[in-house]
Amino acid sequence: MTFPLKPIFIISGIALLLSACASDYTFKSNLDSKNINDYFKASDVQLYEGNQLPKGPFAVLGLVEGEACQESSQDAPPQMAVARTNARRAAADLGANGFVVKSCFILAEADTSCFSRALCVGQAIKTPTEK
Repeated sequence: MTFPLKPIFIISGIALLLSACASDYTFKSNLDSKNINDYFKASDVQLYEGNQLPKGPFAVLGLVEGEACQESSQDAPPQMAVARTNARRAAADLGANGFVVKSCFILAEADTSCFSRALCVGQAIKTPTEK
C-alpha cells in the first residue's frame, strides 16, 4: 500500500504551523502599562495657536508651560513640538481639554541643566464637551 506524498507533506505542514501557534508567547513593550493613560493624555487636549480660539465659552484653568531641553552640545536641538506637547500634558493635569499657546521660543543660553531649551507658555482651558 502506497501513500501519496503530497497530502502527507501538506498535513504535516499544517500540523507544524498549528503547533507553533499554540506556544505560550508573551508580549513585551517599552510602554509602562500603569502609565499608558499618562503617556497619551496630551492627545485629549486641543491645541489653539495664533488667532485661533475655541468657538463658544471656555474657562481658563491656569497658566501652563512645557519645555524641551538639549542637555549637551552633542545632543539634538530642542524641538518646539516637544515643548508644546509637554505643555498640553501639563494642561491635562489641570483637567483642561484645550491649550491656548501664548508664546513659544528657544533659549540658546546654556545653564547648569540645559545647553539650550525650547519653551511654550499658554493657558489651560476647559470648553464644554459635545455629547
